[in-house]
Amino acid sequence: MATDSDLTYKRIVIKLSGEALCGTEGGFGIDTTTLKDTAEELAEVLKTGVQLGIVVGGGNIFRGLKGASQGMDRAQSDYMGMLATVINSLALQDALERCGAPTRVMTAIQMNEIAEPYIRRRAIRHLKRGNIVIFGAGTGNPYFSTDTAAALRAMEIRADGLFKATKVDGIYDRDPRRHDDATMLEKVSYDRFLNDHLGVMDDTAVTLCRENGLPIRVFKMAPGFIKRVCLGENVGTIVSA
Repeated sequence: MATDSDLTYKRIVIKLSGEALCGTEGGFGIDTTTLKDTAEELAEVLKTGVQLGIVVGGGNIFRGLKGASQGMDRAQSDYMGMLATVINSLALQDALERCGAPTRVMTAIQMNEIAEPYIRRRAIRHLKRGNIVIFGAGTGNPYFSTDTAAALRAMEIRADGLFKATKVDGIYDRDPRRHDDATMLEKVSYDRFLNDHLGVMDDTAVTLCRENGLPIRVFKMAPGFIKRVCLGENVGTIVSA
């Protein structure tokens, strides 16, 4: 286990997309091999001594915004998306505990038979006791993304940073899928991120982080990367003041 002096971040929130659990971009459902690999990576991070909170999306099961764009009531489809995040949270909890990592799922919508209700002080106690805490059901309110939920929870538990693990290496000055000359940025200010519409993360989430001085690290979800970031390596892109 790394000592506290080795850790750049001692308490973090990691945002995982739902697609990170299905293994393929635009895929559906949960791939058990991908789930197992993700859990093993997170369990290794926990062994470093980092206090670890996780927010996982639900896009591999249902995406509220997509449902709304196809004629569904926006609030109704967002609630369905929140339930999808709970399914992913329970799956990830099971995989983490199989790796020996004690895990608690806390949900913004009460469902006491399967998870604890989110209570800020209780979440902090779990983290201090060495439990991974998975925050499910987003913020509990429609019209807010899981990116925003991750930023909100990170600030509530006084995290040192918000990590977003994605399918790209970091934040680019333009879409690398459409522009061969796109350049990855090692550092980006909150204002540039918002003014240049650099994507990758929801603007509301970035605005919340800017107002509260919470740094964001965007990087590729690859073996060892989360641990490297916790130890201070310059992986991906950092968004800060």
